[in-house]
Amino acid sequence: MSSESARPFGSSHPVPAAHRVRPGVTLRSMEPDEIRPTAAEWLAAFAHALGVGAPSPEDADAVLGLAGLAAHASERAAAPVACWIAARAGVTASEAARVAETLHVEGAGRRPGGPGPARVEPAAGS
Repeated sequence: MSSESARPFGSSHPVPAAHRVRPGVTLRSMEPDEIRPTAAEWLAAFAHALGVGAPSPEDADAVLGLAGLAAHASERAAAPVACWIAARAGVTASEAARVAETLHVEGAGRRPGGPGPARVEPAAGS
């Protein structure tokens, strides 16, 4: 596969060069009869493919905690994106979870076409 046509599984959209794994590293989908790796095994392989160290068990627990907070406070789709935002902000998952626990979203529950966008503010006393 050429670098111009790199595409994620099941997608017709190209993968941006910044999101591709290191040359020579292949990530693929599993065959139906293959035994799946544990989460720790898969994350270690994924981290290696991206050229970073695998998360410690404590770090993995903190990320899962943040994902759980986001998913239960909103929709499931918020979980992985909240983790991405925390990484992008350069804060640990534990720090991000502390912020998430105090978050109050004004106008929560409004849907598109409603009376205006929700505004996000820290909860009183934070």
